[in-house]
Amino acid sequence: MFMVKRIYDAPAPDDGYRVLVDRLWPRGVSKERADIDEWLKDVAPSTDLRRWFHQNPPGDEVLDEFRHRYEDELDANPAVDALRELGRTHPTVTLLVGARDPDRNHATVLQQYLEHHP
Repeated sequence: MFMVKRIYDAPAPDDGYRVLVDRLWPRGVSKERADIDEWLKDVAPSTDLRRWFHQNPPGDEVLDEFRHRYEDELDANPAVDALRELGRTHPTVTLLVGARDPDRNHATVLQQYLEHHP
């Protein structure tokens, strides 16, 4: 099972294996406070896609286009296999993200992608 959580939220026992899925280390978070088991920055959106997403106004159309582009990247990304393997070896894997919005970010897209492309 994959869950999504903000890295700024306190770690919890039910987080299971904690994986940071941002390309950049989140501001203001020490490595001790982050309490991560692994950092898979290669599974994050490309720099160009991340910039495109942040340069466009928030909305469903932008999110849908981002989802499409990011899923295309994931289809060709070998780091996804490493994440799938973590999902097979740990009952719970929490995908940690530094995004402000806990529902509209690349980690939620990644979680849904993993559920539909096991």
